[in-house]
Amino acid sequence: MPRDNAPGEALLKEVFGFDAFRPGQGEIVDAVARGENVLAIMPTGGGKSLCYQLPALMRGGVTVVISPLIALMRDQVRGLREAGVAAGALTSGNTQEETDAVWDMLSQGSLKLLYLAPERLASGGAQRMLAEAGVGLIAVDEAHCVSQWGHDFRPDYLRIGELRRALGVPVAAFTATADQETQGEIVQRLFDGVQPQTFLRGFDRPNIHLAFAPKDSPRAQILRFAAARRGRSGIVYCGTRAKTEGLARALADEGHPTCFYHGGMEAEARRGVEERFAKEDGLIVCATVAFGMGVDKPDIRWVAHADLPKSIEAYYQEIGRAGRDGAPAETMTLYGPDDIRLRRSQIDEGMAPPERRAADHGRLNALLGLAEAQGCRRQQLLRYFGEESGPCGNCDLCDTPPELFDGTEAVRKALSAALRTGENFGAGHLIDILTGNETDKVRQRNHDQLPTFGVGRDLKRGQWQAVFRQMMGHDLVRPDPERHGALVMTDAALPILRGEEPITLRRDVIDRAADRRPQVKTLVSEEDAPLMSALKAKRTALAREAQLPPYMIFPDRTLIEMAERRPQSLDDMGRINGVGAKKLERYGAEFLEVITGAVEEMHPSRVKLAARGAGEVYDTLMAVQADLARGVDGTEKPLSCSASLLAKVAQCPADRPQELERLLGERRFERFGTAFLDVLGRVD
Repeated sequence: MPRDNAPGEALLKEVFGFDAFRPGQGEIVDAVARGENVLAIMPTGGGKSLCYQLPALMRGGVTVVISPLIALMRDQVRGLREAGVAAGALTSGNTQEETDAVWDMLSQGSLKLLYLAPERLASGGAQRMLAEAGVGLIAVDEAHCVSQWGHDFRPDYLRIGELRRALGVPVAAFTATADQETQGEIVQRLFDGVQPQTFLRGFDRPNIHLAFAPKDSPRAQILRFAAARRGRSGIVYCGTRAKTEGLARALADEGHPTCFYHGGMEAEARRGVEERFAKEDGLIVCATVAFGMGVDKPDIRWVAHADLPKSIEAYYQEIGRAGRDGAPAETMTLYGPDDIRLRRSQIDEGMAPPERRAADHGRLNALLGLAEAQGCRRQQLLRYFGEESGPCGNCDLCDTPPELFDGTEAVRKALSAALRTGENFGAGHLIDILTGNETDKVRQRNHDQLPTFGVGRDLKRGQWQAVFRQMMGHDLVRPDPERHGALVMTDAALPILRGEEPITLRRDVIDRAADRRPQVKTLVSEEDAPLMSALKAKRTALAREAQLPPYMIFPDRTLIEMAERRPQSLDDMGRINGVGAKKLERYGAEFLEVITGAVEEMHPSRVKLAARGAGEVYDTLMAVQADLARGVDGTEKPLSCSASLLAKVAQCPADRPQELERLLGERRFERFGTAFLDVLGRVD
């Protein structure tokens, strides 16, 4: 276990196996390690957890991590322990043995990270326990939960500010999505309104392919999407509990390993699904949004929405669970008029004050605008979060630019039909009027006598459905819950109706992609695919033996780098991102054998140096020692250093000869000192 106050870069490599920080991480780690109050808004998969885990090792005392879900805490604790870090969690899901072990580490002063749910802060003894434990830092994960404007409000998060004041320690708060209102509430509630050092590290997740599709036999669309990605872990988000179960059965019938997850299940059954998803490669979970923040699996390769999410923030959070390891990932979001009606009615029928409902309609409008985008989706998504970018080349509209047309005349006809029927009907009846379809309902209300009857025969029914869906997407009409979903015009429609403004629409042929072969992003080249499969098989075997999720052995991103770079020695393996000292020692030889077919035996001290990039220095020192074992002239009494002593020498700075002399002792320093310093100087 590395000592406290060691340089962050050295700990980054030795403990976590990374040669460098991801963009934006280094500054945040420095600020947190210095003890500043910090608010960091980073994209999901941008490495938020490292920004408090690494400072915890650099600072004295215990770092308390307030985290929203037990599954998330347990995953992070297991991952830290695999890396050799003393971490523990006190949760209602603990066994007595697990709880006792955490208390023992606390009493011994060896625990570095303690994970707690916010609800535990309601306990009268929690604050006293934390004061006695010597807490040096509070880290708040998913900090948007503190805000009633956020999408996962958790009242017990409000106690964190009180805890900060009582303990007198800094707070580092992290979230992936927080608009201006949410940021303001976080600052007020966690930091007493005093602006902390704030880092906004961008929202772009360039490895995630974005795609939307209008609903057209949505179950078949989901089945096609999953079939093209067989064997890859994925999540299908559904709007209802019943749909999670139905889709899970349909996917299982197609031969996919699948389970479902929703809030109506017993707690034990939900935990079982979380455990399976963490440990099984290729499992699909059909879930409501209850399956969300607890997902800490880095190699989820795809996320599909069978129903439209409730807001653009919710969409961003949910797709962000894919590709957290930085490797290619894919998304698909299905949407239709019924989704839009449902989401509008949920907002209008809620108990929120008028300004909150208006804000929620704005968030939904942003998502609908993204669904009906006419250019690069990523540009539009990032623009909502205040960022500008060029076309991404990694979304469905960059892959196949949409065909556009002037929809002004069609929209004016549709608005006219709604107005002439008193805004009392939904899209189905209005389309009957526009296409001249004399249904009983049309005749009974004399709507076949309207001037708009039959004026839209130039478009087919499916095309009119696409027009109305885009009109709802542009917020020109909204379903009125008090009129059973009848479409009512908004103020935004008036300039178009009057002929003062044009509007451009997409020429939607519903699900035109259905007849094309799905384009699936590959993890590695065709040449590297067989090795990648062999590495994954080795990982699965080791994970089963250790009863760990496969990604805790190595994530996909690390295996991809192994397959592409093909390391030939443990030194090479130690340079792979994600291979830290503990993991190189524990697993390095087994994965190297998959790649090269054989592995040279190596002293454990030498293996540890390989992970720190000092293995070749050790080898040079060993050769120098052999040359000088009997002195310069070869006549003196044999003298040598043990492997562990030589490993310490390999890490000694060349500009500290006194430290080297202390390590070697007078006799060895006299024999080897000058030559060893020469070797170390070449490295520096």
